[in-house]
Amino acid sequence: MSTPTATPTTTPTVRPLTTREADALVEAAVRAAEGLGVRGSVTVLDAGGRLLGFRRDDTAVLISGETSTRKAYTALQLDAPTADLVDLVRPDGLFHTLPTALDRPLLFVAGGVPLHRDGRLIGALGFGGGAPEQDHRIVTAAIAETDLA
Repeated sequence: MSTPTATPTTTPTVRPLTTREADALVEAAVRAAEGLGVRGSVTVLDAGGRLLGFRRDDTAVLISGETSTRKAYTALQLDAPTADLVDLVRPDGLFHTLPTALDRPLLFVAGGVPLHRDGRLIGALGFGGGAPEQDHRIVTAAIAETDLA
């Protein structure tokens, strides 16, 4: 008597974020920032949190590179725009201790957005250098321009 074999289930493969798409996101973010008169840095991470694209404006403050990267990383790890997470780290918030609980600190400031393809997380985009609302506008404009919502 043979034992029944389970049918393996497979998850459909989703094309990863490419360097060409990362370059397009960087360029679109730079245009959006220039349109707002903001000088800063833009970071693109792949689904594993590895750097896929980065640019810092020549006149941007140096810390903007770190903030853009942390915003992208936070959006990636929590699969949510950082603008939606700000209230969660207030003293009475659900994630109050999360920003300091990890080896790689998260940054709960607007300006980071996850990237999806076919409903699957493929990376994240972050911008730092302007006011949080400006940074959020810049990343959302870049995503809309490149059609990587």
